[in-house]
Amino acid sequence: MLRINLLQLDSVPVVIRTQYMPPFSRLGPYRPELLDQVAYRDDEWFEAWSHEASLLPVADEPLLRWQKERARRGETWGQLAALAREDPGYVQEVLEQVRESPLAPKELRDPRRRSGEWWGDRSDGSIALDWLFRIGEVGIRRRAGFVKEFDLMDRIVPAEILAQPTPSEHEAHRELLMRAASSFGVGTASDLIDYYRLPKVPAKARVAELLEDQRLLEADVEGWDRPALLHPDAVTPRSIDACTLLSPFDPVVWCRERAVRLFDFEYKIEIYTPAAKRIYGYYVLPFLLGDQIVARVDLKTDRSCGVLLVKGAFAEPGHDRDKVVEGLRRALDDLTILVGCDSWRVVGTAGDLAGSI
Repeated sequence: MLRINLLQLDSVPVVIRTQYMPPFSRLGPYRPELLDQVAYRDDEWFEAWSHEASLLPVADEPLLRWQKERARRGETWGQLAALAREDPGYVQEVLEQVRESPLAPKELRDPRRRSGEWWGDRSDGSIALDWLFRIGEVGIRRRAGFVKEFDLMDRIVPAEILAQPTPSEHEAHRELLMRAASSFGVGTASDLIDYYRLPKVPAKARVAELLEDQRLLEADVEGWDRPALLHPDAVTPRSIDACTLLSPFDPVVWCRERAVRLFDFEYKIEIYTPAAKRIYGYYVLPFLLGDQIVARVDLKTDRSCGVLLVKGAFAEPGHDRDKVVEGLRRALDDLTILVGCDSWRVVGTAGDLAGSI
């Protein structure tokens, strides 16, 4: 999908769930249910833990098997593994129920609810399903409301892909780094490693190998204080005509250090910041115009009224204000279509653009 290679998932629907935004930011308004169709009914993409929880093409499943092996060996997800060690019979029973029919955790015959603040509303059944997901026995589809439905992996990923040889961890890391480089075009070693959240020490060694093999090339980027790596097929575009709002979890900005290097754009999502200490707002989207991030906008979708609410709008310094305002209006028009609203409306006074758009 336009070399994105993965879509990060997030359950917060303040504007729209984040996985729907990157295709929109590149293609314009579309029907979000088309992504659900591709991912959760046609099974062309599948959920995996990659750059956090993510959607990836099913063809990439062999490249992530090393994660499952690490989990099976007890090197990761220790709390989940503990239940598998202490009560393997129960975990097997949960797997057999999934084998009978796909289910949500609450539909288990004996979910074994836990008590105590540490676990929240998690049950042993939920933990067992999560463990089975981490080791590749089950996969995840989504029901209405973003509810997880667990099914056997071999009912999600096609048999011909599951039958493919398993790459070594070494080989998988090299290929994933090349895919990250293809997505970014140019980036630092840490950018490429972060794309699939590879373990840093072995991944750095793989980067060095790819440079030695000339699968990655060294490059100079003005203003960068770190060595840059270039994909051999990367092409410098003649112009970039972007005019779009970005998800906080879009690859363009998900690595905050990279956003500073590329755009001189300091960015922090403030959902978990106390309201009194927020600088820009609860759910703020960067605005990309041309090849620069020129503003940020605090937004909320009011689905009951069918209105996209603009709670604040802030210009970045050094850009033509009239062009920013004109572009932002177009971007809000497009986003209004994506989220299924009839209009957008400025309802707040925060920021120097709020009174102009």
